[in-house]
Amino acid sequence: MPIEALEPLVRNPAAAGIFMDFDGTLSEIVSDPDEAIPLDGAVEVLDELASIYGRVGILSGRPVSFLEQFFPHSVLLAGIYGLETLYGGERRDHPLGGAWREVIDDVAAIARARGPAGMKVESKGLSLTLHYRTRPRLAPKVRAFAEQQALRSGLECRPARMSYELHPPIPADKGTALLELAEGLEAVCFIGDDLGDLHAFDALDTLAEEGQYTLRIAVHSNEEATELIDRADAVVDSPKAVLELAEYLRDSARR
Repeated sequence: MPIEALEPLVRNPAAAGIFMDFDGTLSEIVSDPDEAIPLDGAVEVLDELASIYGRVGILSGRPVSFLEQFFPHSVLLAGIYGLETLYGGERRDHPLGGAWREVIDDVAAIARARGPAGMKVESKGLSLTLHYRTRPRLAPKVRAFAEQQALRSGLECRPARMSYELHPPIPADKGTALLELAEGLEAVCFIGDDLGDLHAFDALDTLAEEGQYTLRIAVHSNEEATELIDRADAVVDSPKAVLELAEYLRDSARR
């Protein structure tokens, strides 16, 4: 990617924010989502970035309970697309989220008992992901099942990477989380690889209109979201390239 695009971030790091997705961005995509881990060295690099830059954070569809096992409190965490946050060790949940946990539990139980055979059910407490990565031919059946359950339960159905997600109808996403985290900064970068990251790109559009420098970076993959690639200011090849980019941002700011 063009190095000059990073210059506004490096020039005054204390007024800049570096934010990114987790799966497919800082972690390789794996067939079993429970086995995803950050790339070797990634946690240390983000911790170092957080000591230099104004804010550094992970914005993910994963629950905070999953993310916090890896990252120190210096790294801001927004889980379940902003419905859960952990900022400086202080945990906050969206005030409207609690009422939907029982609904998610109910739909998860039905999905395990009656969903298409071979579909993996990943319950995240405040959202539910129905995976078909190991059975790509199941995609139409998983979509139909997810849409049926959304209609029955009042949840929202959203397409994701080799999966469909069911979310509470709460106006929270990576975009709303990013707008909150980026308040007061002069330059903001977001790195992502999936459809859910489009909301973060939308937030960067809003910040740019308000005069902040913004940089949208997409990550290539075999399952890439074409719309995200089209919207990006720059594209990197892999999570390893994201780590190398983070190392560059650290080393350049130190110099």
